[in-house]
Amino acid sequence: MSKNEKIKETGNETDSTGKKKEKRRVFDETGRRLLREIYPLRGWILLAALFSLILIGCAVAAPELLGALIDRLYDWSQTPYPGLAGSLLPGLGVLLAVYTVRALLTYGKYFMMQNVISRYFCAEFRIRISEKLRRLPVSYMDKTPAGDIIDRMMDDVSEMAAVINSVVDILMSGFLQIIVIAVILFLTDWRMAIPVVLLSPLSMLLSSRLAGQGEDHWDSHFELGGKLTSLAEEAYTNYPTTKAYGREEELRVRYDELSLRHQKSGIRGYFLSSIVQPVIAFVNALAYIAVAVLGGWLILHRGMSIGTVVTVILFARQFSEPLERIAYGLGYVQHIKGAAKRVFAILDLPEEADPDGKVEPPVRGQVEMRSVEFSYDPKKPLISDLNFAVKPGQKVAIVGPTGAGKTTIVNLLMRFYDIQSGQILIDGRDVSEISRAENRKLFAMVLQDTWLFQGTVAENVAYGSPGATREDIERACDCAYCDHFIRRMPQGYDTVISEDSTAVSSGQKQLLTIARALLADRPLLILDEATSNVDTRTEQLIQKAMDRLMGGRTCFVIAHRLSTIVDADLILVIRDGSIVEQGTHRSLLDAKGFYYEMYQSQYAI
Repeated sequence: MSKNEKIKETGNETDSTGKKKEKRRVFDETGRRLLREIYPLRGWILLAALFSLILIGCAVAAPELLGALIDRLYDWSQTPYPGLAGSLLPGLGVLLAVYTVRALLTYGKYFMMQNVISRYFCAEFRIRISEKLRRLPVSYMDKTPAGDIIDRMMDDVSEMAAVINSVVDILMSGFLQIIVIAVILFLTDWRMAIPVVLLSPLSMLLSSRLAGQGEDHWDSHFELGGKLTSLAEEAYTNYPTTKAYGREEELRVRYDELSLRHQKSGIRGYFLSSIVQPVIAFVNALAYIAVAVLGGWLILHRGMSIGTVVTVILFARQFSEPLERIAYGLGYVQHIKGAAKRVFAILDLPEEADPDGKVEPPVRGQVEMRSVEFSYDPKKPLISDLNFAVKPGQKVAIVGPTGAGKTTIVNLLMRFYDIQSGQILIDGRDVSEISRAENRKLFAMVLQDTWLFQGTVAENVAYGSPGATREDIERACDCAYCDHFIRRMPQGYDTVISEDSTAVSSGQKQLLTIARALLADRPLLILDEATSNVDTRTEQLIQKAMDRLMGGRTCFVIAHRLSTIVDADLILVIRDGSIVEQGTHRSLLDAKGFYYEMYQSQYAI
């Protein structure tokens, strides 16, 4: 079978690398899905279509009125008669009214499309993406740059909203105008209508062929746009580190390189989209010339009136305008589809299965792991046959070398990730039977990386307790030993801070997040390297606050500094994803095993 025969059979072509290249169509599955997404707005779109029909009526009436006025002027020039102005005024008044209605409806249609439909369309999609992200597993957020998600939610959705205007103007007003004008052209004079109508299929063929060529470039353009946003977000988030290590020039080179690729893909896409309209305009100009020449011949040899020829020429011009808009719109649809694919890719992601089970109070805080197996990558086992039992109210420390799986245990307890096999039980109930939201309500959490949002100190502390009173907030801050420095701030608890605020030290930020956890007052508490970013004095304050409020709560403490967990009720020593030792600080030292080696490496003289 020849290469050409293979292409005909498969419907695909091959690129320069020999790979199959899918033939692009304007209204493929992505295009049809966009139309389905627009369907709920059909009421507004039908109203816009009604406006379009009235506008078409105006467009049809104007040449007829103008042609009649020209015939009247021509008749007067041949046989002058009195009262010419009076005979023209009614027609001119109607013509002025037609153009006034046309202008008002055009403004009304575009105002409605831009300020009603597009805004609702954008808002609806952004809400859906936000809801989708809430239902996606944490693993997706871990693997996907935040800048790329933001770019899809903001820029790509805005691009998609533009498809509504294109659909209404192209598929409705454009095609309707072509049909109406074609009928009127044949009714006016079939001889002059033929060259106009015969060139239309050629215009449409060129439009669809040229429009389909730019989709690959638009796909690349939007993908690179997401990477650019991610790089910029990363650069500004880590700005102090970039400055400290003098990597500004390297970052600039990376950004320039990515920006250049983004620019080239955009130029190619815009070129292929923009070339459609002038090509179609050229084809339509041929029809326009043919009509003008034929009209002149008919006037000279067949006695056709000048008004009729002018009317047909004006209709021919109106016939070409929607064709040019359709050509431009078909090219722009490829631009929109590139953005739509990225948005649909998020909306189509598989969601986590989540039961609707609830936790019945009171929660005692008994935690047990039975034969738990877990790995982030199936090819790289991490947690293997993990077993332990924690009694209510115990302070449990999890220690081990970097990469042993300490933080992973916390991720499993919080159900940020689900285990591959085994069981995790809280008060004897398997957490897989409980909804994730209910499971996470059992835990208060303090991470080694603090997080504060733009807001007052009081709002930050009450983040996990929306109904907390000012007295509750101040009490929690007092227990966390941060009340004293808060009151020294310019507005006290009403001082506005953020993660990037320089008015609050890293140690003070950690104390605020601990106050947040204390205010939440949940039965289980997780401290993941909670003292890693504080000085010795602050660490002592944290330890005192935690000791005071530990009673009756089960607490998991992850720490590299073994001095912070010597009073733990139970220490789990993790190595290569398995518990190699467990016991109290003293019993583990007496056993002189792996924990003893870790302790000696930190504190032996």
